[in-house]
Amino acid sequence: MEFKLFATVFTTVFLAEMADKTQLATLLFAADGNHSKWVVFLGAALALVATSAIGVLVGAALSQWLNPKYLNWAAGGLFIAIGVWTLVKG
Repeated sequence: MEFKLFATVFTTVFLAEMADKTQLATLLFAADGNHSKWVVFLGAALALVATSAIGVLVGAALSQWLNPKYLNWAAGGLFIAIGVWTLVKG
């Protein structure tokens, strides 16, 4: 296994997911005493695995037609646009 790549991906996704809307929604479900914490955990974990799988599949497909350098630029531009939109909206 490529440990350096694994560590980079893990750290990036972990930091990106901290205190985001998904984690807050999971927190709210877990805070409700009427719900099983294990069901909340398993549902949230499966959702993250599914969305990550979609990201890997789409990224792999796009890399067949587009230069990864352009994908990096597009992703960076989208992150900046979302950040600006969040600042303007808030």
